[in-house]
Amino acid sequence: MTIPIQTLGRADYAATLQAMQDFTAARTSDTPDAIWICEHDGLYTQGVAGKSDHLLDPGATPVVATNRGGQVTYHGPGQVVAYPLIDLQRAGYFVKEYVYRVEEAVIRTLAALGVTGHRVAGAPGIYVRLDDPYSHALLPQRPQKREGTAPPVPDFTGLGKIAALGIKVSRHCTYHGVALNVDMDLSPFGRINPCGYAGLQTVDLSTIGVPTTWEEAAQLLGQQLSIRLAP
Repeated sequence: MTIPIQTLGRADYAATLQAMQDFTAARTSDTPDAIWICEHDGLYTQGVAGKSDHLLDPGATPVVATNRGGQVTYHGPGQVVAYPLIDLQRAGYFVKEYVYRVEEAVIRTLAALGVTGHRVAGAPGIYVRLDDPYSHALLPQRPQKREGTAPPVPDFTGLGKIAALGIKVSRHCTYHGVALNVDMDLSPFGRINPCGYAGLQTVDLSTIGVPTTWEEAAQLLGQQLSIRLAP
């Protein structure tokens, strides 16, 4: 069983957000899940926990407050944005598992392009080694079973962030989603603390030497999400 994918192309952010909210508010236990894939014109989005001091120098780029989790990030042309609209209660897994599955879809997408994606303890999203994006060696800062209750302090040494995650769950149903950087102007990330982390480097597939198109990356990510988010 897989989830239908709808490719929206270049989509207005505010209109897409409203459509996700309307879809989620109106859905019933019988409403099929969906995955929307698109790209947006350049803008910053600020999550519900977002602090304005992470917006260092937005300049003329619009800043939109939104109701997803997380801090500030940037969306722009050349980035694949995927919005899974999933009924978790029907799917039979919880939010933590959902996040893991979305991240796994990104990792499998990168693997199909020859790149090794990594998780970092305490920091949602997917990262690559800057010195060797193709290395399979495990990261020392990967999530591991830990003693005590204090959350780990994320360590981004030697890493670049290639995919950002920000989700919202309403009545057990997800919206917002994940953004994979394919071939972007990365300079806007330098005018924020990406996802709230000062100095975190952001990369895309083109800067680490992976020749692909938006369409190919969108198809790969859509397929992986469709498979991995199914019940």
